[in-house]
Amino acid sequence: MQTIQEYIPVTKAKNEFLDLIRKISDSDDAIAITKNGIPEAVLISMKKFKSLLETVDILSDEKAMQSIRNSIKQAKSEKWVDFNKVFSE
Repeated sequence: MQTIQEYIPVTKAKNEFLDLIRKISDSDDAIAITKNGIPEAVLISMKKFKSLLETVDILSDEKAMQSIRNSIKQAKSEKWVDFNKVFSE
């Protein structure tokens, strides 16, 4: 699981906002913004945000999750399907 890379006070975040955006724009980093020493918000890239939303969508789709669970069970019991059978015709 990914952790927060940096904690910064809200006043410092306000002063360095553009630099913080540049810092996280092409990374998976997460920066926690603190208020009185307590994390209150997290700054992440748009790419990471979209990825998290997609993950939430998949996790909330019971049909997709059941399919994933079944695949995991089959993999653990070494019930493999030949690639050509899956993707032929």
